[in-house]
Amino acid sequence: MTPIQVVGVGLDGRAGLAASGLALIDQATVLVGSPRHLSYFAESGAERWPLSDLKVTLERLRGWLESDPSGVAVVLASGDPLFFGLGRLLLEHLPPESLTFHPHLSAVQLAFSRLKLPWQEATLVSAHGRSTDALTAALRRGDELIAVLTDPAHTPAALGQLVLGLELPHTYRLWVGENLGGDGERVRELRLGDLAAAPFASLNVVVLQRQPEAEFDPANLPLIGLPDRAFATFGDRPGLITKRDVRIQVLADLDPRPGQVIWDVGAGTGSVSVEISRLCPAAQVYAIEKTAAGHRLIQQNQNRLGGPNLHPIYGAAPESLAALPDPDRVFIGGSGGHLGNILELCAHRLRPQGRMVLALATLEHTGTVLGWVDGATPGARPWAVQLRQIQVQHGVRVGSLTRWQPLTPITLITLTQPNSHSPAPVNPSSASGSTPVSG
Repeated sequence: MTPIQVVGVGLDGRAGLAASGLALIDQATVLVGSPRHLSYFAESGAERWPLSDLKVTLERLRGWLESDPSGVAVVLASGDPLFFGLGRLLLEHLPPESLTFHPHLSAVQLAFSRLKLPWQEATLVSAHGRSTDALTAALRRGDELIAVLTDPAHTPAALGQLVLGLELPHTYRLWVGENLGGDGERVRELRLGDLAAAPFASLNVVVLQRQPEAEFDPANLPLIGLPDRAFATFGDRPGLITKRDVRIQVLADLDPRPGQVIWDVGAGTGSVSVEISRLCPAAQVYAIEKTAAGHRLIQQNQNRLGGPNLHPIYGAAPESLAALPDPDRVFIGGSGGHLGNILELCAHRLRPQGRMVLALATLEHTGTVLGWVDGATPGARPWAVQLRQIQVQHGVRVGSLTRWQPLTPITLITLTQPNSHSPAPVNPSSASGSTPVSG
């Protein structure tokens, strides 16, 4: 038998342990644990080492181990010691061959069992003595199921404030499990806005489940800058959308006018196209998207938010652009690896006084665009280039404090033809040059 046995314990104490775990505790010469854990085994005759100072206790265990003891030390830990527990520290300070682990049910296991939710693909996060960065990343990715271990600073109310402050394009249900496995066990579903006023037991775990459809009031939407949550998004990548802060600047740089023909290349969910169709109902907006899922989302978002002047086009650029009327404005949000070819075609087709706006997340794509502009042939039309990098940070509450949560920086490049600082409106009757295409 290894000299140090690490036994997981639940809130039901001795009553929740198997006979093998009880036998180890009963024969221990040294019993290590928090005051709460030690109180479950008051009848034990072992020498008791309270975990009041973790560093001191680990050094004491190391010294005890090096003394070549004849007995067994039992370390009591909460739930599964190797799940965000004491086990990691024990392995860092003591030889692994000296340790044997006996896990108990963890609070996360109990929470999912009470909620009857399969959790093999859940994201497991500890905010206990840690930052909320891992939770923030999971929420922005749109992970479908998240369990969070809390602490006195990162309470359920603080986590609810964090979720609300991120202004996600998707919504979450939230449950709080308290005293799981012990007296006073309680599992409640609460609205994010109600968490601040609700009292909780100190031992709790939070479970978040992403909802398939965002909640919004279509009758109370702004004229410009629709909230991200108003749009239907990709189920596996709900964050893959031109974010509201960037979208507003894209609209300003495009400067769409009534009667124009506008291409949105690599439209994704169609958020930019929808906004343009609402702002300029007399313009003809073509949202080009190569994925079937994206094309369906554009149609869905058109039905719920857009107008009949929005035309979803299913196909890859640049090939799918051939049948469209010449544009006055082009927004390129995605290129599928064909950015150079798309730029060439758009430059050739762009009407007089036209402009192109690109939203780029990588240095490589920015370099491609600038290289394309610099490499224009002598006979080509010159371009006025405007670069703008947008670095958005949202203030979110974390406990009693507020911190900045940054989004990915986006580079906007506006390519404008000469003498096009004040584009004139185009006659709607002559703008398209062909019958609008619908996809």
